[in-house]
Amino acid sequence: MIVNLPNVLSLVRILLVPLLVAVLLTKFEGKEFVGLGVFLLASLTDFLDGFIARRRKMVTKLGKLLDPAADKILNSAALIALVEIDLAPAWMVVAIIAREFAVSALRSVAASDNVVMAAIASAKIKTVTQMVAISLLIIYERLGSFEHLAPLSLWVAMLTSLYSGFEYFFRLGPRLFGSDRAKS
Repeated sequence: MIVNLPNVLSLVRILLVPLLVAVLLTKFEGKEFVGLGVFLLASLTDFLDGFIARRRKMVTKLGKLLDPAADKILNSAALIALVEIDLAPAWMVVAIIAREFAVSALRSVAASDNVVMAAIASAKIKTVTQMVAISLLIIYERLGSFEHLAPLSLWVAMLTSLYSGFEYFFRLGPRLFGSDRAKS
């Protein structure tokens, strides 16, 4: 069944993205808390869709594509909005988003060779560090004496993102591209 609760949750996550960006880019009193609420709600759907899909055996091909796409759309849009309001350096956001594109390309190559690319532990850690960094950056101006945590968390998120990207390529690259080298 294509339409199931996990897939609907992934779609809800995607539909929350324009609202999140609008909140982050609009000036009004308390926007940080509204933005944080929208982002955390969207992030909660990420946890719930996977949990429900595995628990109730509702994993679908659409869900396998939709869930990671929704994650990338949410985090990329949030980070880009944070660049726009000068809360995140563009070069760090580009590094994080480039990793997402690179791993997605690797997944496409793997799928074309019928290789299943299961999520690795560092990628799950990457997701958590990105969620923490984005959350702290959204409320950066309200952190007071703890404001140093927001940029520090973005460094952790970027380094974790890059590490997990390299790990995917080191683990799967030779398996996927090894035969191409022999032909050249």
